[in-house]
Amino acid sequence: MRRQAGTGHGNDQWEGRTARLDHGEAEMARRGRKYTAAAARVEERGYTLDEAIPLLKQLAFVKFDETVELALRLGVDPKHADQMVRGTVVLPHGLGKSKRVLVIASAERQKDATDAGADVVAGEEIVEKITGGWMDFDAVVATPDMMRAVGRLGKVLGPRGLMPNPKTGTVTTDVAKAVREIKAGKVEFRVDKTGIVHAPVGKTSFPAESLVENARALVESVVKARPSAAKGKYLKSATLSSTMGPGIALETGHMDERVKH
Repeated sequence: MRRQAGTGHGNDQWEGRTARLDHGEAEMARRGRKYTAAAARVEERGYTLDEAIPLLKQLAFVKFDETVELALRLGVDPKHADQMVRGTVVLPHGLGKSKRVLVIASAERQKDATDAGADVVAGEEIVEKITGGWMDFDAVVATPDMMRAVGRLGKVLGPRGLMPNPKTGTVTTDVAKAVREIKAGKVEFRVDKTGIVHAPVGKTSFPAESLVENARALVESVVKARPSAAKGKYLKSATLSSTMGPGIALETGHMDERVKH
């Protein structure tokens, strides 16, 4: 079909704008009025953590205690092994919920695990139980001599992010330390295939100061885990959000400066 002279390019722009508006209206309708009202209060700019967290708490509109999550977009290509970003951080104020910890250890280490507060302590016999579908735990710690047996659980624990790994301190002879750290609020982070790290930093019921300190601890750990192969800007963008709330874009310059100093 021939466009009328003088209107082609303008029509393309108008149609594109209309399509974006229609998409936005559909998105708002799907999200609901409370979400839309909350999102309207978020300015299109980068916030500091000291600004963003009080705002996030003000925007909460659901009745349950939401998880607060930080998403960091990194300047890495996870397809390359030398640009993988992975690590752990013990949040200074925890996560608001104690994890159920399973320790798979040799007999001489089991008492240490129990004394440190592990919820379930067992030997390699637990592997068969897990294979059969038992998953009543949130974290797994194993001693190195148990990994031959635990390795059989890779397809079960791996997709859930529960597979013990020496790099995250969950394959260790010091099971007591590992259990105490997990109970205290240890968080494991790992960049996904799109170059983003997602990790919780607490609950909306936490005092703002506690959430700020938890978020800073996570950012510092991720920045310090920068691989040497990563080139250019490392911390590209950051977004703070609650379970049901809108995302709040963060200004990343102050984060880099804080880590440098």
